[in-house]
Amino acid sequence: MDKEFGLRLQGYRVTTAEILYHLPDHPHLLQSFIWQTLDKVPKFPRVHRFLDFWVVNIEGVLHCVRLSHAKLIQPQEIIFSKAQYKLH
Repeated sequence: MDKEFGLRLQGYRVTTAEILYHLPDHPHLLQSFIWQTLDKVPKFPRVHRFLDFWVVNIEGVLHCVRLSHAKLIQPQEIIFSKAQYKLH
């Protein structure tokens, strides 16, 4: 079985982090960085490790981080139409 698929079955979700940080040479300007990974909700351990790495190794001071996540393996929703059309 694919490792990524196995993680999804364990509850990992595609997580997107939008990171706003201050530019080192121009601290009054903000730069945006987008990062995606599979992570476990609600504690987000991979995102926390990445942000810890950022604080120690990257000069840009963090301003804020916004997270979003989506479950990829879930039941599909079926919506039935109330109209019927015939094509000739």
